[in-house]
Amino acid sequence: MKTRTFNRRDFLKLSSAATLSALAAGYPRAGWADEPAERIVPTADTLIVLWMGGGMASTDTFDPKRYTAFETGLNADKVLSTFPAIDTALDNIKFTAGLEKIGKVMDRGTLIRTYTAADLGFILHSRHQYHWHTGYEPPLSVAAPHIGAMIARTLGPKNPDMPPFIDIGQRFEVGEGEELKAFHTAGFLGSEFGPFLIPYPEQAQASVQPPGGMTTARFQNRYKAYKALVDATPVGALGSDFQRESLVRSMDNAYRLLNSPAAKAFDLSLEPKESYDIYNTGRFGLGCLLARRLTEFGARFIEVTTEYEPFKNWDTHENGHTRTVDLKKQIDAPVAQLVLDLEERGLLDRTLIVLASEFSRDMLTEGKPGKQVKDQVEVPAVMTEMKHYGMHRHFTDAGSVLLFGGGVKKAFLYGQTADERPCKTIKDPVRLTDLHATMYRALGIGPKTNYVTEARPFYVTKDGLGKPIMELFA
Repeated sequence: MKTRTFNRRDFLKLSSAATLSALAAGYPRAGWADEPAERIVPTADTLIVLWMGGGMASTDTFDPKRYTAFETGLNADKVLSTFPAIDTALDNIKFTAGLEKIGKVMDRGTLIRTYTAADLGFILHSRHQYHWHTGYEPPLSVAAPHIGAMIARTLGPKNPDMPPFIDIGQRFEVGEGEELKAFHTAGFLGSEFGPFLIPYPEQAQASVQPPGGMTTARFQNRYKAYKALVDATPVGALGSDFQRESLVRSMDNAYRLLNSPAAKAFDLSLEPKESYDIYNTGRFGLGCLLARRLTEFGARFIEVTTEYEPFKNWDTHENGHTRTVDLKKQIDAPVAQLVLDLEERGLLDRTLIVLASEFSRDMLTEGKPGKQVKDQVEVPAVMTEMKHYGMHRHFTDAGSVLLFGGGVKKAFLYGQTADERPCKTIKDPVRLTDLHATMYRALGIGPKTNYVTEARPFYVTKDGLGKPIMELFA
């Protein structure tokens, strides 16, 4: 690996406006609308988001409807589910075939079937993913922090040696990379609270080691020189003294991790083979394994993604059924094992796991009933090839969210969708603002918690209006 010379000019370039504004937002303001903060007892210390990037079709996963097998000449309007329903651990909940292992652990969690995505006009994945991860609809006049950054800023690290916000599995050199970067940040909070990015979980150990070819002594000398460069920078060039201290803390945190026992959590080679093999279904599966190990060492917020890349993974515009067969193989065993492992280690009760996607899919409806938008893909009225068989269009009226641990109810089903097309929400809709408020409440963060930027409050839920769904808590 070629070593790059790091000088003062490089330093100033890398010190972005977000970094310079770190902590300028001040301390969080009171966040509870209906209950005094002293009455709120957090039910979770850690949040793990399992992100099904691209639009997971609920009728082909966690909300089965009438099954119709493929045959040449099949009318598209006849297809609701392309997989048969299977039993789970609960009599009142069925999944679709291929999710048997997650089905067996549903007695440990809650299933929401009525997540209703926002109406953002012409549907773009990057816009909906930005909205889901920040709580705010783009475009904005300020850089909205990712929910992981909000949590990192508000609660701080559980383990001072462990980054409080870790993102696993998403690359940024793939399609819509710049759009994805826009919400994988701490925004105006400053990069001290931004994500520790691990695109390849199997290479996570390298992220907590000096660069290849660099000795520990040389790395230590570079670290000392970097700190000296900060100290030598003229007063005001890096903002206030408090902002300068924030930047130094960011460097200190990174350096401390490299020399901490917590660094072992990143080394998947230390995992017993039997356990490793269960999780080894691909990058997502190994990401779940890494998330479990990081949770054991005191991580605060972790996101593991199947990765969003246009027209790949859950972005099933064609060959939807065939690709979903493979996607289920990637997620079924790792998600179930993550739940079981955390339970066995006594960590599930204090760890909230949220499995979600930006919206669902349907063969015929783009958007939702009454608010349909322009179709982005043609689905033939009569199927002549297997690639036509699957959930192609973006459906925003009803999607599935799984919750495990962290104080939520066990063996619980929330919301109801129609059995016939359009399979819309007919009972207990869940909107993002309230879903976020529920996740934040589990961690003891009120929906009105806010930081000041540009002389106005910026809330953890949009305008502070989120309301936790208390029926979901045990």
